[in-house]
Amino acid sequence: MLSRFKLYVLTALAALFLAAPAFSQVVFTQGVVKNPDGTIVQGAIVAFDRLDMANHLEAKTDKKGHYIMGMKPATYSVTVTVDGKVRQKMNQFEAGASPDALDITLKPVPAAGAPAAAQTLSAAPAAKGDPAADKDKEKAAKDREAQLAKNKELNDSFGAGKAAIDNKNWDEAITQLTKASELGPTQIAVWAALAEAYTGSAKATRSKADAGPIYDKAFAAYDKLITLTPDDAGAYNNYALAMAADGKLDDAKIKLAKAVELDPPGAGKYHYNLGALLMNGSQTDGALDEFRKAIAADPNYAEAYYYLGSTMVGKATLDQATGKMIAPDGTIQALQKYLELKPDGPNAQSAKELITALGSAVQVNYKDPNAPAKSNKKSK
Repeated sequence: MLSRFKLYVLTALAALFLAAPAFSQVVFTQGVVKNPDGTIVQGAIVAFDRLDMANHLEAKTDKKGHYIMGMKPATYSVTVTVDGKVRQKMNQFEAGASPDALDITLKPVPAAGAPAAAQTLSAAPAAKGDPAADKDKEKAAKDREAQLAKNKELNDSFGAGKAAIDNKNWDEAITQLTKASELGPTQIAVWAALAEAYTGSAKATRSKADAGPIYDKAFAAYDKLITLTPDDAGAYNNYALAMAADGKLDDAKIKLAKAVELDPPGAGKYHYNLGALLMNGSQTDGALDEFRKAIAADPNYAEAYYYLGSTMVGKATLDQATGKMIAPDGTIQALQKYLELKPDGPNAQSAKELITALGSAVQVNYKDPNAPAKSNKKSK
């Protein structure tokens, strides 16, 4: 009977690492920032703030006045800051809606005590037919053409790399995404995908000795990722899952603790993941503690109840006198709670079988015995 319980637990644990968050579609926005007179602006900060949620992104223009930023398709406001002063604003920009570059010409800065119109007139346009001006324009056009070609190459490499990940063609994914990381060394989405590709390749490697160096490359990509986006809880979560796959549970726990710190509302999910890592490492007591923390953070986290109960089943003992299995207190309650929250969930049948095997009846309308009792007194 005990071996049957362990089979339930091992089967359940097989799905724990399949819930790692995936990175959604990313588009690249790029362009050139110029002064009112057409000269380029180096070191300008182009900030994108997503309107439907808190998400702030920044890109800095290079010596050619060019910037590029990877982002999810959404609506953003755009703010351009130069030398600490806001120079231009755009209330609404649809990322991914158009393939055209988002070039920005700054508004003139009025001289002290002078109206804006006077400042606008102070920079006279170059004389028509001026050979020097024509040469500068030709050079600027060539530079922009070269930058657009580089941007297209970056997009093509990134797209090919993501497609290779989808097809589990790890070598091709690593080749394409490494190229993309060289073309866009500050692109968050590129490093996230490259780390994912290295992790997938390491998992597919049968020899642990061969997988180790590949995992190290995945960790290096994650280090670059969290350097670029130090407040991204999801990046720390995925980093932890990769570390756990390589058997580095202590390091994984540190990374998941950072995810919880950065994203308190997601604490239930992160404690649940940490519980899975500990369970996979045969650290049962630690896993139980994390599943309980997941439930405390999110009382409706159904899967946490199921894995709490199924993990506790693994600690069941056999009563030699009666031949009955005795599970720790709270085991059946956790499984019943899962069925209450997800009566048709993927683990519903397994939960029912475990409850039955423990000698209890499945309660269709389960009620938490620890819930406060309702008063029977009628109001007068």
